[in-house]
Amino acid sequence: MHVPHLPRVRPIRALFSTLCTVALGAGLLAGAGPATATAPAAESGTQAAAGSKVVGYFTEWGVYDRNYHVKNIESSGSAAELTHINYSFGNVTGGKCAMGDSFAATERTYTADESVDGTADAWDQPLRGNFNQLLQLKQKHPDLKILWSFGGWTWSGGFGEAAQDPAAFAQSCYDLVENSKWADVFDGIDIDWEYPNACGLSCDTSGRDAFPKLMSALRAKFGSDYLVTAAITADATSGGKIDAADYAGAAQYVDWYNPMTYDFFGAWDPTGPTAPHSPLTSYDGIPKADFDTSATIAKLKDLGVPSEKLLLGLGFYGRGWTGVTQDGPGGTATGPAKGTYEDGIEDYKVLKDSCPATGTVGGTAYAKCGSDWWSYDTPETIATKMAYKNEQGLGGTFFWELSGDTANGELIKAID
Repeated sequence: MHVPHLPRVRPIRALFSTLCTVALGAGLLAGAGPATATAPAAESGTQAAAGSKVVGYFTEWGVYDRNYHVKNIESSGSAAELTHINYSFGNVTGGKCAMGDSFAATERTYTADESVDGTADAWDQPLRGNFNQLLQLKQKHPDLKILWSFGGWTWSGGFGEAAQDPAAFAQSCYDLVENSKWADVFDGIDIDWEYPNACGLSCDTSGRDAFPKLMSALRAKFGSDYLVTAAITADATSGGKIDAADYAGAAQYVDWYNPMTYDFFGAWDPTGPTAPHSPLTSYDGIPKADFDTSATIAKLKDLGVPSEKLLLGLGFYGRGWTGVTQDGPGGTATGPAKGTYEDGIEDYKVLKDSCPATGTVGGTAYAKCGSDWWSYDTPETIATKMAYKNEQGLGGTFFWELSGDTANGELIKAID
């Protein structure tokens, strides 16, 4: 579950998702004909082998309040650990891919101290901003691949219109991703549609076939030399969001899926019960069955999605409540715990010191400090999840998002 713009909108996404799930009893258009096989997904040596991919989201808006820049990916040591970066987010509007924040992406002037290579931007250079910094990062790490991610929680409403003419949508995305001003930045495209034929911030009714038709058109346009991936729902409940779209049918067109195995629970249920937002497995007392990572992976595999096309999702943040008296999960609360940018959510880099983990449940950590109760992953629980990833033969790991980690990349180094 990913959010374009400021992170303050993230709990709203989960709230709408929960409400829509209840309304549908489950739980986020016909194209130009049936999806047909086109160029196969890229299988060349340009990408990491199955099992070893490490994909991190970099948020376009993080350069503002968070003061997290491309240079921080390098200085934290994260760049050396990453195989791929998902640059989030591009917009989807008018049936087309569109720029999100052009100032942050291509115009912001970087000083020598702020830049990856230590060189200040010139006033008249043709490309500045994040895109130029990403080019500098790729020069230092030639094997690093970057994908432009489109949609997210706020900007997924445009996918329904895009699905009415998948070929035109794919053409617009290709033209934007490969714009001559930044033609060497991106190695592919990531689609974050929340959610096809289901509810996110808005509800989509384009049908089960819309998603595979859209992904087929993208693969046909981008061809086998580019990466085509998608972030998808983790809702494994019967009749839930995974069942709403034909993810198995679309799998042939993608290099991999990023099932968003986090935000299962949070303070959008303000009185609780408290529960870890990213459990690896179920546990006695979990508030909702099949709201855990292993259920998500099992369902997608049972539907026929190959293991090597599934990445394990991690959140580099915690979700929490206040007014809690019970140490373990399942307690009542009075509302969301205080967070730096919005209540109910906090970065790992803050929580590790402000509210250290006091226990584990379902393969992830929780913490009780005062009347606050938080859940988040630690290096130790990430190690447990990596053992599961290897046991399941998954294609790698992805996480939301880079700025939540410590200044020395504590969590991303635990992935390795």
